[in-house]
Amino acid sequence: MQRFKILAVVALLIFSFFMLTALSNSEPQIAAHSEDYSSNVDSKKSAIDIAWEREFHLKKQKLRTAVQAYFKKAIAAGDIVGAGVSIVQGDSIILFEGFGKRSIDAKKKVDGETIFRLGSLSKGFTGVLAADLKNEGKLNWDDKVSDYIPEFHLGDQNNTDKITLAIILSHTSGTPYHSFTNLVDAGVSLDKIAKKFTEVKPISEPGTMYSYQNAMFALSATIMKKATGDGIAELFQNRFFKPLGMHTATTDYETLLQSDNISMPHVRSRRGWKSTKLTDSYHNAIAAGGINASALDMAKWMRFLLGHNPEVMDKTALAEAFEPRVDINIGRKYYKKWPGHLSSHYGFGWRIHRFEDLTTKAEETVWHHGGSVNHFRNEIAVFPDDDLGICVLMNSNSPLAKTVIPDLREIVASIYDDKQNLSKTSAETATVTFE
Repeated sequence: MQRFKILAVVALLIFSFFMLTALSNSEPQIAAHSEDYSSNVDSKKSAIDIAWEREFHLKKQKLRTAVQAYFKKAIAAGDIVGAGVSIVQGDSIILFEGFGKRSIDAKKKVDGETIFRLGSLSKGFTGVLAADLKNEGKLNWDDKVSDYIPEFHLGDQNNTDKITLAIILSHTSGTPYHSFTNLVDAGVSLDKIAKKFTEVKPISEPGTMYSYQNAMFALSATIMKKATGDGIAELFQNRFFKPLGMHTATTDYETLLQSDNISMPHVRSRRGWKSTKLTDSYHNAIAAGGINASALDMAKWMRFLLGHNPEVMDKTALAEAFEPRVDINIGRKYYKKWPGHLSSHYGFGWRIHRFEDLTTKAEETVWHHGGSVNHFRNEIAVFPDDDLGICVLMNSNSPLAKTVIPDLREIVASIYDDKQNLSKTSAETATVTFE
């Protein structure tokens, strides 16, 4: 009996040993199979990612080559001296680059971080800033200008009471075209300019007719300062420049001059382009034309406008700046010569155009503005339907500005999609009316 027990124990031990051996041999096989499967999945994902990235970079390179050729031709023809160009597609900055020289008299080239003066592209910043403050309840579109600036009067008291923040941001105050722009150019303070409107006879009821302004528009900065306690330079810096990483953006002359990568303005002479001095013009009216920035800054700004930085500003509030407020039904403006143009309105610091595709007849919206100051000439266009933004900054008042947006839009379309929403047009067909 004792012998039987011993044999049973031995048999049990042998059986246990074989079972443990079998289990230990099976685990590495399962693990190896799992590793093989995971490796295969990762390999497939990597292949997809690599293919996508290859295609993405290939298109970027094609775009860069095409844009380089476009501006190389413009420089060779003497159309421009230098330009900073940025293009945004979705949340990607697909191009920010410089072309030509910072100054015709020097060898330094323009790059993506060379600073240009924006001129009236600044108005787009102001309109969006006002929408941000309105969203926070710090001001309202129907706030009277005279409530913030008691010395402001335009016509009789009834007319003055109708001049609101929305009215001055949409150029519908009823003041004659470019009233007191000469005072802005001369560096007169906004406080003094505000008092001068008592001398102006209104040409229309407030809110009924588009009449482009700089001095009147710039009074929005005074309203925002009294509503928040901060000057417009601080508001831009804290709300947009800093959170969006717009590190080269400036709003004053002294800071601009201290920058080591600045483009110089140019004027045309009998012998071609000639560089001239940077001036302090419009830094007294930042809201209307006093911002300075680079192509990279403008790329970040357009990406934000397309709604890809919702943490910086609520999308619903952002959209208010782009609501059409008044029909631009005067003049033969250059943008009305772009193929497929249907209509143009003004929002808050932005022109809102409607275009029709000449082939498909599909319609699209374009948010656009031009800018000219101190002999700089700039264009920005945002295509919300295509999640696309294009900005061109030039250090000369070049006629290329009239067609550069549809030209570049066509280049982008030829590489990224089959759309030809804004096809190429001849510079000779558009009139020179820069705002």
